[in-house]
Amino acid sequence: MAQRYFRRVAELTPTKFWINNPTRDEAGLAITEGAVGCTNNPSYPQKMVDHPEEGAYALRLLDEMIAKTDDDDEVLIEHQARLVQEIAEIFRPMYDESGGRNGYVSIQGDPIRDEDTELIIRQSLENREIGPNIACKIPTTIPGLAAMEKLVPLGVPINATEIFAVNQMTMLCDAWERLAKQSGQHPMLFMSHITGIYDQYLGTYVAENHIDISPDIVWQAGMAVARKVYGIMKDRGYSAMFVGGGARGLQHFTEMVGGDACITINWKGTADKLLEQDPPVVERLFTPVPGYVIDELLKKLPDFRRGYLDDGLEPEEFEEFGPVQLFRNSFTKSWTRVKGLVAERRARG
Repeated sequence: MAQRYFRRVAELTPTKFWINNPTRDEAGLAITEGAVGCTNNPSYPQKMVDHPEEGAYALRLLDEMIAKTDDDDEVLIEHQARLVQEIAEIFRPMYDESGGRNGYVSIQGDPIRDEDTELIIRQSLENREIGPNIACKIPTTIPGLAAMEKLVPLGVPINATEIFAVNQMTMLCDAWERLAKQSGQHPMLFMSHITGIYDQYLGTYVAENHIDISPDIVWQAGMAVARKVYGIMKDRGYSAMFVGGGARGLQHFTEMVGGDACITINWKGTADKLLEQDPPVVERLFTPVPGYVIDELLKKLPDFRRGYLDDGLEPEEFEEFGPVQLFRNSFTKSWTRVKGLVAERRARG
């Protein structure tokens, strides 16, 4: 019997399939198809409470948390942790059998208050208690990088997220290498380049500002930065694992095939479609981006230039970079919606 798509990707290339924000059933399906890791983000609790099959279970957990504390912020944090714990347990056998190479499950803290370094540290340490295969997501901003100064010496596996620009990656990786050398601790570092959200952001910018540029060129923008980020990581010998995230189309998986990378995608709308279409496994990550494409993007899209150039952003600009704000706003919107639900259910008694 012929192997299905993701199994063939794993057999023919070093590229790894990860699943994003899965239900418990989706986690099992993904593992059956070859997934070796999982990411969750702060929109996960909303997905679960709104889910037609998982909603009752997620709401029951939410009510348990409401009964435990009067602090609505702590309710949300604990609720997310309980939901992710179920997924971490599903991936735990893989983690154990691989000696800690695979089976990681990522979790992120409160997206509204992630400008607070001490809060990032506290929530990361609390989330590590969920299980040994937990990787703590931290934003690649000044507060997140400051939190890493404490987390790496403690051996906390990190999934550094909100990365769009080349020098976000280099600052992150240089800091991790320094901290690992100083402390003697070498926890896993996943470097998540949010390629799909970058494309979404630039596409919206082009439409709203009526930029005269071919859609075929804009389509290549996020991957042009991702290819450069991946190349620099390998050329410099950084220890981090490249993660492609924020997929908004099938190309955000297929265009990365061939890389020593983890590509995280949703089950519905992406993973299931790739299984249905069963495309050929073709290594595309190393396909050069034509010079005229880069020139056009640099000329017409300022936020592509800021992400693509080695010194396009100052560290103080990381948090306010347009794609970072778009990505973060989607989380804060979901988080705020569930917080409102907490208030409603608490008022009902």
